[in-house]
Amino acid sequence: MAGQRVRVGFIGTGGNARGHIAQMSQLPEVEIVAFADPSARSLELAVERLGRPVPTFADHREMIARGGLDAVVISTPHTLHYEQTLFALEHGLHVEVEKPMACTSAHARHLVAKQRETGLVLAVGYQRHFQPRFRCVRDQIASGRIGAVTFLQCFQSQNWLRGHVGQWRLDPALSGGGQLNDSGSHLIDIVLWITGLEAAEASAYIDRRGADVDINSAVSLRFTNGAVGNVSIVGDQVAKGMWEDVTIAGERGIIWMRQGGAVHIATEDDLEPREVTDFGPSIGGKDKNLIDAILGRAEVQVPPSCGLRVIEATEAIWRSAEMGRPVAVEKAAAAS
Repeated sequence: MAGQRVRVGFIGTGGNARGHIAQMSQLPEVEIVAFADPSARSLELAVERLGRPVPTFADHREMIARGGLDAVVISTPHTLHYEQTLFALEHGLHVEVEKPMACTSAHARHLVAKQRETGLVLAVGYQRHFQPRFRCVRDQIASGRIGAVTFLQCFQSQNWLRGHVGQWRLDPALSGGGQLNDSGSHLIDIVLWITGLEAAEASAYIDRRGADVDINSAVSLRFTNGAVGNVSIVGDQVAKGMWEDVTIAGERGIIWMRQGGAVHIATEDDLEPREVTDFGPSIGGKDKNLIDAILGRAEVQVPPSCGLRVIEATEAIWRSAEMGRPVAVEKAAAAS
């Protein structure tokens, strides 16, 4: 990369990608050089957002075959992520792929192995890893302030079903699943990341609410350290926006993360719940981290192992709901 410039192409140029375009455009080391999307209108809007013409392609394979790229950002329907990420890695490109990284554990394990084989940067688009309050809670747990985690409770609700009628997220061929594989993917990821837990077994009920994908999910999880927890996903909330609460209990304390961003901690040394008011500094976002990692200035904050852990847990939840009994989270030791 002559002059420490990273030449970036975009696979998928919808609304999510245009947010990436705006962020990447602010990074002095980045040159956005091409867009790929089957929608001519989407390509037109992406060029407008960029503010200057670049080559556009209806097929990402044509864009990559043309050359002149160092990295790609993938913002496409979920079931396309695996093939597009694999193709980019096989052609020597660094990748930032939106969540979920893949829609099956087998595909996720293949991507983990391919990244290791190539040594290229592969980052997954879980932006919460960069948000100070989540990083603060992760540090508190890692420091042992609340002791070993023994229980967690997570609740997420969103007007997701009504908001996606007629769109690809309700088509399992493109989405790979419902809210659990979409907004819920962020929740599963961040809980596993901040606690360091690994899911071992899931017991779940799912209500599709007349859709072809999961909408409401009631999940109980057991983790490899013996901790247990509940995860509730409500996809037909009759209200605007999203509501989310997380509670994490440990042997020596408890952390409450509430809607609106408030975080409270109580410990055996101070039983009075105390609000955390200083979460620490920002470290930038996922787009900056991709570029810094490519240039050797930072570690990848959301490596493919995070994407693998999420889909392993998600698949177990789906299987449990289908089979009507608890099921083990299937893992591959070589990809852990």
